[in-house]
Amino acid sequence: MRMSPGWRANMAAKRRRVRMLGPAARQALFERLRAAMPEPATELTYGSTYQLLVSVILSAQATDKSVNLATGPLFRVAGTPKAMIALGEAGLAGYIRTIGLWRMKAKHILEASRTILAQHGGEVPRERAALEALPGVGRKTANVVMNSAFGEPTIAVDTHIFRVANRTGLAPGRNVREVEDRLVKVVPDEFRVHAHHWLLLHGRYVCKARTPLCPQCPIRDLCLYRDKTPPGTPVTSSG
Repeated sequence: MRMSPGWRANMAAKRRRVRMLGPAARQALFERLRAAMPEPATELTYGSTYQLLVSVILSAQATDKSVNLATGPLFRVAGTPKAMIALGEAGLAGYIRTIGLWRMKAKHILEASRTILAQHGGEVPRERAALEALPGVGRKTANVVMNSAFGEPTIAVDTHIFRVANRTGLAPGRNVREVEDRLVKVVPDEFRVHAHHWLLLHGRYVCKARTPLCPQCPIRDLCLYRDKTPPGTPVTSSG
């Protein structure tokens, strides 16, 4: 039996169709995350917007814990753009050598520091275009700085948020930009400022990559993930 082109196109469309949470479920999801974490915040340690920027640049493909171990001593001697430039690439390397891709990150941090001094009076700019023009700063880094330092309702999609958005059906997408754009559309306004941290921390500590903690999850009954971890499953430490 031959299948018509129209029938094949209809079947292909059905396969592409994704399951998404509805408005009521999205509202309930964020209400529960807010109840569990009333004041979520980044786990990076910093004392200024500049230090946050440096920490976020260093955090690419690295854990917040490893970054904090490096930046604690670093910021005591080079916590400003001027001091960072004075420290130099060799000096900076001594503090961040334990972090992946440290050579490239050191160059970016120093180049960004020079740009901040030369073009922005030593202050980290808050506009997206100016942030993304800094060496080593892409869209995700700019989103983190805009959100954590300036309170902008941006959502930086990392591996944790990408996983949570797709598993739960909150904002499924094939890549991080699709997920970000969908989150911007579907996250209720009252939750927008903290949505980034709620989803990130939920992914880091509950909706883990290998063995999500579904039995303890506050949104398990809302989540559309088909392969939920059953009660009694041994928990792995990896996230």
